[in-house]
Amino acid sequence: MVVPDHVERLHTRAVGPNQCCSSVVQTIEAPVSTVWSVVRRFDNPQAYKHFLKSCHVILGDGKAVGTLREVRVVSGLPAASSTERLEILDDERHVLSFSVVGGEHRLRNYWSVTTLHGSTTGSGTVVIESYVVDVPHGNTKEETCVFVDTIVKSNLQSLAQIAENMAKTSSKDCI
Repeated sequence: MVVPDHVERLHTRAVGPNQCCSSVVQTIEAPVSTVWSVVRRFDNPQAYKHFLKSCHVILGDGKAVGTLREVRVVSGLPAASSTERLEILDDERHVLSFSVVGGEHRLRNYWSVTTLHGSTTGSGTVVIESYVVDVPHGNTKEETCVFVDTIVKSNLQSLAQIAENMAKTSSKDCI
C-alpha cells in the first residue's frame, strides 16, 4: 500500500529520548464507511476497545476537537482511568486523534492517530494506528512498545470483527 503524504505526516511524530513510538496496521473486510462509523465515536470507544469498561464525556459533545472523555479501564490492567482529549476528528479524510491528558495509569504523554483507507482490492479498509508515549520509569522502550502494541492490536482485531459483522448484516439486509 502506498501511503499518501498527508497520511504519512499524520503518523510522523517527534520522539523524545525517553519515548517510544510504533504503528499497527489492520486490514478489515468492510467498507471504510462502516469501519469509520465505529471509530469516529469518541464518546463510545468501549464499543471495540474491550480493555475499557466505560466512557463519560466530561467536556464537549464527543464530536468537536477539545472534547474530553474519561474512560474506566477493566480490572487486571495497570491502570484505573484515563482522561483523553480529542485532537482530530476528520470525517472526510477518516482521521481520529486523541491524547491522554490525565488519569490513573502509567502511560504519560500518549498521543494516538488512527487513519482509515480503502484497501487496494477496493472492498475493504486498511486501518493505521500510530502512537507515541513516554517510557515509564523502570521499563525499557521495547517493553513499553510491546505492551502498547498488544493493546492496540487487540483493539484493531476487535474493530475488524465488529465492522465485518456489521458489513455482513448490512449486506444480508439488502438481499
